[in-house]
Amino acid sequence: MEDISEVITRILKKRKLDEDGQKIARTAIKHPSVQTFFKQNKDKLNKEIVQASLPTIFNYVEQIKAPNPVMKGYKPRLFLNGNVIDITYVPTQDKLDSEAKARAERRIELIDLPGKLRHVELANIDSTPERDAVLDEVALFLANFKKNKHIQGLYLTGNFGVGKTYILAGLANTIARQGSRVVFLHVPSFIASLGSHFQDNSLNDEIDRIASAPVLIFDDIGAETLSEWSRDDVLGVILQKRMDNVLPTFFSSNMTMDDLMEHFAEIRNNVDEVKAKRLMERVRFLSKEVFVGGKNRRN
Repeated sequence: MEDISEVITRILKKRKLDEDGQKIARTAIKHPSVQTFFKQNKDKLNKEIVQASLPTIFNYVEQIKAPNPVMKGYKPRLFLNGNVIDITYVPTQDKLDSEAKARAERRIELIDLPGKLRHVELANIDSTPERDAVLDEVALFLANFKKNKHIQGLYLTGNFGVGKTYILAGLANTIARQGSRVVFLHVPSFIASLGSHFQDNSLNDEIDRIASAPVLIFDDIGAETLSEWSRDDVLGVILQKRMDNVLPTFFSSNMTMDDLMEHFAEIRNNVDEVKAKRLMERVRFLSKEVFVGGKNRRN
């Protein structure tokens, strides 16, 4: 291909542009994006194509310098369209990132939890000595989850306000960006709302839907008021199905696993350690207990 600079010089002289016009033309032609396009297509361009496309090139550079508000979220890009250079419009990186974030948010179903949890990022979670262990476990899970969607989750235990829910929200958002659906539910509210499903006979469908979620997070388990029915026929059924299918399951609780077994055993002054132990076997199979320390950040 003939040297582009020589072609440009000849075109400018042939068009008899005045001094200012030549300056504008040379500025547009010398724009880094235009030069990059020339280099990438040097084997396909010739002086006739460049000459015929000068107005398009000028328009392209002008749109870069002063973007049209109507095209917000898109940027112009040159491409070779037959025997002319033309302009197409492609999404900006900000728009792509925004759309990816929106898709990820749609993959997270929050049940009785605040919408702000959709915006928690693991990168923004304070790393403290008290949190090192849990953040290491989260990172290890995410690395393994990319290779295997059927692995053990985590059981985060610790005092009030240390950030257990916040950490799980960051985890959920990361998983959702990777393409998996996440159900994130507040256990006390979920248990209390079960009665509303009796009116339309939707309880079994709701239990099955939650039990089948690719990733499930139980927030604040142990704080709920249980009956034998909600323990055995709701939580027990959900956890059994998840154990059978080895579906990643996470928990946050102010109770240790041992304390949670006592909670499951004592239902309305009736102690049933056998059923509680059976339920805890599922919890232990599905998750690894990790302590989260630190101060109460809610104060």
